[in-house]
Amino acid sequence: MRSPVRGLPPSDGDKVSDNTPLLQDAPQAEVAPVCCSVRYNLAVLAFFGFFVLYALRVNLSVALVDMVDSNTTSADNRTSKECAEHSASNQVLHNQTGKRYQWDAETQGWILGSFFYGYIITQIPGGYVASKVGGKLLLGFGILGTAVFTLFTPIAADFGVGALIVLRALEGLGEGVTFPAMHAMWSSWAPPLERSKLLSISYAGAQLGTVISLPLSGIICFYMNWTYVFYFFGIVGIIWFVLWIWLVSDTPETHRTISHQEKEYIHSSLKNQLSSQKSVPWIPMLKSLPLWAIVVAHFSYNWSFYTLLTLLPTYMKEILRFNVQANGILSAVPYFGCWLCMILSGQAADHLRAKWNFSTICVRRVFSLIGMIGPAVFLVAAGFIGCDYSLAVAFLTISTTLGGFCSSGFSINHLDIAPSYAGILLGITNTFATIPGMVGPVIAKSLTPENTIREWQTVFWIAAAINVFGAIFFTLFAKGEVQNWALNDRHGHRS
Repeated sequence: MRSPVRGLPPSDGDKVSDNTPLLQDAPQAEVAPVCCSVRYNLAVLAFFGFFVLYALRVNLSVALVDMVDSNTTSADNRTSKECAEHSASNQVLHNQTGKRYQWDAETQGWILGSFFYGYIITQIPGGYVASKVGGKLLLGFGILGTAVFTLFTPIAADFGVGALIVLRALEGLGEGVTFPAMHAMWSSWAPPLERSKLLSISYAGAQLGTVISLPLSGIICFYMNWTYVFYFFGIVGIIWFVLWIWLVSDTPETHRTISHQEKEYIHSSLKNQLSSQKSVPWIPMLKSLPLWAIVVAHFSYNWSFYTLLTLLPTYMKEILRFNVQANGILSAVPYFGCWLCMILSGQAADHLRAKWNFSTICVRRVFSLIGMIGPAVFLVAAGFIGCDYSLAVAFLTISTTLGGFCSSGFSINHLDIAPSYAGILLGITNTFATIPGMVGPVIAKSLTPENTIREWQTVFWIAAAINVFGAIFFTLFAKGEVQNWALNDRHGHRS
């Protein structure tokens, strides 16, 4: 459905309605071409940055299989007998020259979970610093630090499990600033009617990084040894950092090669949305119900996302009894679908707003509903199809794919309600949204002591119910216009 017909332009003291198309009363410069534009070059470089970021995050989950002595984990074998085992493919000689460690299942859990204890700490500080000094250096050094720490993973493992846990927590500290820093940069670079496209392109790199790094890490472990996983992705991260520092600027005003037309287009589209006040309006911000609508949606979505990200390989191995090393691509297929959906939904969202006159809030609500209730339905369905392997993989893939709609829903709503403080807002919402990554898998493990299909149905039901609640809460309380507390003393674009 279309948004209501445009009425009279609001006065300076009025707040623009959620149902009013963007920028109706602001004189606009001519739209700058997309091809070879600096803002889309930024999106592509950010895409590869988040590709590297997620590759650095998930590679340990694959390498850990080869790092641990199989005799240590045999006592912790929880494979269910409810489903028949898949026939193994022809065996190829597996390189086993990497050193093995005596780490039980609990120790492995601490190693994998330690990342989030660093990640949650730097969310809000990262957003605050980015709002003051810009996001370029913060994002760049965040990924560089994570890459360098990744290179030292084999040495830390030799020092002991404590050193490896500390190293992973430090990697989390570095990655924690990246999303808030990127949001802060887009507040200066993304014209409102291109936000969905630009942000979905940049953040889709995270999904493709998961898709590529999961099977690639397995291949490196199989034919070389696990140490090369960390060396390879660490070096790739350093190469990306050099390109980022060389080619990117914090704002259009400071970019060396941007055209005058593109600079004016970005400036004119944002001039009525940014605040010049030096202090952050913390109290009005924290009292803002639209912010808490994003918090609830972000928390709810990440509950199912992290449940699948951390436990999908376990479910496929222990319940569906796939040989994960022989069929490792199955763990990556759902994230390929999500990546594709993010790219397409970003195009669709901005098309609906610019060409079909849909209001911002309408698009954000519809895309969030599809991206949260859709995955909930297929997640529950996946738990009720028994040992139908192909249908289980299909349902889990559809569930994860539909989640990509959220990239043009609540995920970028921070920029709609307070572009000047988008980095801080994302830091706040992502702090709460990191909690499911810390407690969700632990709760799932506690709910599956016997590792039966019925127990996993409970895990999927809980994740689905939380998702549905978040979707409803966001639909009821979200807003699509810049909030008054984010517009006080506005004087235009930050220089």
